[in-house]
Amino acid sequence: MADPARARKLAKRISQIVASAIEHEVKDTRLDYVTITDTKVTGDLHDATVYYTVLGEKLDSVPDFAGAAAALESARGMLRTKVGQGTGVRYTPTLTFVADTIPEESKRIEDLLAKAREADAEVARRATGAQHAGEPDPYKAPREDTEDDEFVEEESRG
Repeated sequence: MADPARARKLAKRISQIVASAIEHEVKDTRLDYVTITDTKVTGDLHDATVYYTVLGEKLDSVPDFAGAAAALESARGMLRTKVGQGTGVRYTPTLTFVADTIPEESKRIEDLLAKAREADAEVARRATGAQHAGEPDPYKAPREDTEDDEFVEEESRG
């Protein structure tokens, strides 16, 4: 098993090589809006998982995940060759491409946080001018000693 620092370094280098190859050398228009987000390499340095995300042509257009996945699959051999040439390791890792779900998850979390902020604002709005349902001082005051209490204490002693 390789050193974890070496695996991280190799993963970073693989990300750079694959991103550069997609941008400059692969002539597939389906990869125009693909961004490499991360790469993970196994401990034995034999397998690399490359995470990618796809953006739409415009902000409101839907990204073509299926087209990008097919284009990456067809370019896998050429990209692995580039990785082998660029890293100089004895065994070139196999490449697996996985669509990164972080942008969708972050959008979902942002939506949940916005709903929570709205609910907090509603609670704060309803709380203005509200009064407590019970007595103003819900704690019982200590009982003050009276003459009757002293009489009861004397009878119990004697």
